[in-house]
Amino acid sequence: MEKKAVERGQIEKELLEKHQVIIGIDEVGRGCLAGPIYAASVQLDYEKLFALDEKDRNLIRDSKKLSHKQRQKIIPVILEISLQAHICSSSVREIESIGIVGANFRAMRRSIRLCTEQPDIIILDGNARLPRYKGPQKVVVGGDSLCYSIAAASILAKEARDSYMRKQGLKYPEYDFDSNMGYGTKAHLTGISDHGICPLHRKNFGPVTRYIQEHGLESTR
Repeated sequence: MEKKAVERGQIEKELLEKHQVIIGIDEVGRGCLAGPIYAASVQLDYEKLFALDEKDRNLIRDSKKLSHKQRQKIIPVILEISLQAHICSSSVREIESIGIVGANFRAMRRSIRLCTEQPDIIILDGNARLPRYKGPQKVVVGGDSLCYSIAAASILAKEARDSYMRKQGLKYPEYDFDSNMGYGTKAHLTGISDHGICPLHRKNFGPVTRYIQEHGLESTR
């Protein structure tokens, strides 16, 4: 029997029958070679969400599928229909110390701790539960496409991180951060090859680690 597709918002509608405070969480920047990882927690007012114009509501989706201009357009709408929204990060040094997965979860927990009203349940994108979180939680594969609150968190986290990396691009123009946001593009890798690494580079990530080993470096400049 063919599995019935899940409609966007369906999971949240079902959760609302049992839980009053639902908070969606997502992260941005796991696969980057440079810069911190960001996470956001968002509690939506679902009455306001479903009262939105369909064009606006359709923009609350996976941040990777939106342009910078689209994200900038929808962020004020997200903030208007949010009961609370919090953005936190884990630093490059934390990523190096506890690994990207641990740093990711740490940023998520930080964002939850900022919530003025604690969630009845949290929903996360992916298939990994949040360690050391004692409350109810639900993981949703493809959650940033299926759940509005996760998508909203994804958009807020991405724009916050992108803004940070654009500013760092002014400080380190040789790596093209204002364009690649720290991901391992050809221009970024060429920048590492030609200019070495900077304090924003994650020394436990492959291309950066190889550069350090090949040049006998123990620390960044």
